[in-house]
Amino acid sequence: MTWRDQLPRVRGKLLFDEPLAPFTWFRVGGPADVLFLPADDDDLTGFLKALAPEIPRTVLGVGSNVIVRDGGIEGVVIRLAGREFGEIHVEAADSTVIAGPGALDAAVARAAAKAGIAGLEFYAGVPGTVGGALTMNAGCYGAETKDVLKTAWGVDAVGNLQAWTATDFGYSYRHSELADAGFIWLGAIFQGRRDEPAVIQATMDEITARREAAQPIREKTGGSTFKNPPGMSAWKLVDEAGWRGKPFGGAMFSPLHANFMINTGSATAADLEGLGEAVRADVAQKTGILLEWEIKRLGRRR
Repeated sequence: MTWRDQLPRVRGKLLFDEPLAPFTWFRVGGPADVLFLPADDDDLTGFLKALAPEIPRTVLGVGSNVIVRDGGIEGVVIRLAGREFGEIHVEAADSTVIAGPGALDAAVARAAAKAGIAGLEFYAGVPGTVGGALTMNAGCYGAETKDVLKTAWGVDAVGNLQAWTATDFGYSYRHSELADAGFIWLGAIFQGRRDEPAVIQATMDEITARREAAQPIREKTGGSTFKNPPGMSAWKLVDEAGWRGKPFGGAMFSPLHANFMINTGSATAADLEGLGEAVRADVAQKTGILLEWEIKRLGRRR
């Protein structure tokens, strides 16, 4: 008998050796030892409280900025999907938006705009979900999660409920001090301000148009690969090193945007990660600047 035979009972789904490639935008990666799709917050909390503490647990959102390695992920992968985790409620009276961790960032922006709540327009240009946005201070075009987050709540690795204010996150560029603490976000409240829906929508349309013109959003990609070094653009460093459009196995940096890796159709996770590391080494050798990954790499190498 193994640990997988002794898992707590759940109302959601427990899937064994489940391929994770379909759950990531790159469409690569091996299986989860166990994939848990909780039915709701209580199902998740009860499972975590009963799960043996030595079993690794990993949270996977919509997979927009993740490379799952070819050997898959050890332990339990938790995916907060479905209506229960993707709900969005608007409180127009105080210009706040309450969103679940599985709510798409773009859907949060649309709900806010419809209600005449400004300040969250930038989420129209952010791939991923609220859970990921909280973890990495997601943002674009001069605005970030830290600018609009009011409070958030979630559970720790053993199911204890906690709440935080925005200052508790210790946000910096694409980073949160809580990111490595093992918390699983269950919801957040974002603070906006009143404005005319048509004005807000016009700003969102502009953001969407800029993104479509400059980013390979219809490719198998993962968003920005590297963080921008202080005062510099990562794409420019990649481009000047000669990596734009240069094949590496089944992977390359997009000809459209030199900081976006794409799976050209046959890439493995090893191709994508190998390309990223080759570029980091080359840029460091040529410029002395070591690019820092923005995309998360999870799991075991084959």
